[in-house]
Amino acid sequence: MGFTYVDTGAMYRGITLLGRRAGIAPSDSEEKLTELVRSADLKFETGSGGLRVYLNGEDVTRAIREPGVSRQVSYYARIPSVRQVLTLLQRELAVAGGIVMEGRDIGTVVLPDADHKFFVTASPLERARRRLKELNQEGYRLDLDRLVHEIEERDRIDSSRSLAPLREAPDAVVIDTTDLSVDEVVAVIVAKVGNT
Repeated sequence: MGFTYVDTGAMYRGITLLGRRAGIAPSDSEEKLTELVRSADLKFETGSGGLRVYLNGEDVTRAIREPGVSRQVSYYARIPSVRQVLTLLQRELAVAGGIVMEGRDIGTVVLPDADHKFFVTASPLERARRRLKELNQEGYRLDLDRLVHEIEERDRIDSSRSLAPLREAPDAVVIDTTDLSVDEVVAVIVAKVGNT
């Protein structure tokens, strides 16, 4: 449909990677982390190989998906100043229009007046299977049960945080992708967008 895709989760993963590299834990000074976030240069490029994420000029597309980052991203993402800085950046990206923005608080906090909202979900087991397949392709070997537990824990943390919790917007179309292929999910979304 010619829209620009923005994965806001990649932004939080980038900040998590940056914090880990700088030795700033989510429990450290919020001021230090805020300064780090404000100085970060996050860029996205979409090409034939998919979405590439650059942090301060370095391609971190693979690094932000590493298991260590996945385990900590929710802890960095719940810090109010981190969310505030990234929410402003996300809104700036959306101003021009023609954006598909993915994230856990897009329809409720970042863009509550978006033209279309979809709450895309799947069972924790199916999400873990999909993630395990991706990680295996990257050379990581993890236990499926451990991944299920980590996904459920991230969901628990993200849905219980006080600022911008994970929840579906009341006017969002809910799509359970557990038993759907990517093409089937795309067809549902394109049909909804095309009919308005």
